[in-house]
Amino acid sequence: MNPIFSIIAPIFNEYDNLPELYRRVGQVMDSTGEPWELVLVDDGSRDRSTERILELARQDQRVRPVIFARNFGHQIAVTAGLDYARGQAVTIIDADLQDPPEVILDLIARWREGYEVVYATRSEREGETWFKLFTAKLFYKLIYRITDVSIPEDTGDFRLLDRKVVDVIKQMRERHRFLRGMSVWVGFRQTGVTYKRAARFAGETKYPLKKMLKFAGDAITGFSYFPLQLATYLGFIAAGLSIVAIPLVIILRLANTLHALTGQATTLIAVLFLGGVQLISLGILGEYIGRIYDEVKGRPLYIVRQAPQD
Repeated sequence: MNPIFSIIAPIFNEYDNLPELYRRVGQVMDSTGEPWELVLVDDGSRDRSTERILELARQDQRVRPVIFARNFGHQIAVTAGLDYARGQAVTIIDADLQDPPEVILDLIARWREGYEVVYATRSEREGETWFKLFTAKLFYKLIYRITDVSIPEDTGDFRLLDRKVVDVIKQMRERHRFLRGMSVWVGFRQTGVTYKRAARFAGETKYPLKKMLKFAGDAITGFSYFPLQLATYLGFIAAGLSIVAIPLVIILRLANTLHALTGQATTLIAVLFLGGVQLISLGILGEYIGRIYDEVKGRPLYIVRQAPQD
């Protein structure tokens, strides 16, 4: 018999967090009185997380291990979890316990009311620097303004999805994934619950600045044409400046007051400005073309070394 609830946790070097994650998730889900499963997706961990996941699976058949052949990234690991989850309500949670498993009960309560996407909104964020908080707030405001989906501010991947929603998302196989945007894009009845985000239980963050920038790029290019439009705007600005500058230069030359604008300096500045606009535009085009190239190759999103057979 398939479980009613599935909990998905992507794992990357979370050896110290796994026992506490399993204990707290088990305690919470047992209180529901319904059958459940915990899908642990090992995203190419380099510590002993793989061995600990398999050990938990041997001890408890409700733990379903999905072991990647290498590291494919957080969003791909969550996607694999959705592929292997069997429950009617599927919850995505991070393994670092910043998202308290106890909040799952609140998500389930809203699901029982008929909502098909229940996202968790952070009212407080413990253990995070002012820079992380500032950039996160800036990211959500930027996404809200330039994308064609209304992503709730201060929400992450911690959410519950109804089986109908999971089946739709499983059909969306793009490689550069932004799942919190995809779950909003599909529609259905959606609502949120607020919670206090805790500090990481153990270990270090798996999302340094470099990965956050890449993640933001995937979110923007996956749901917005604004960068391409920005290249067009820059072109119009450059053309407008030249239209204004041509008669101005003529007037100044006729008035013989152009001493400050003579020589190679002005030409060099103009060339550098136009060259910069062109290179920015080419870079933006390159980002979109690179994503098209990744899609047309048709490679699988991930490769599994070991996974449940049922």
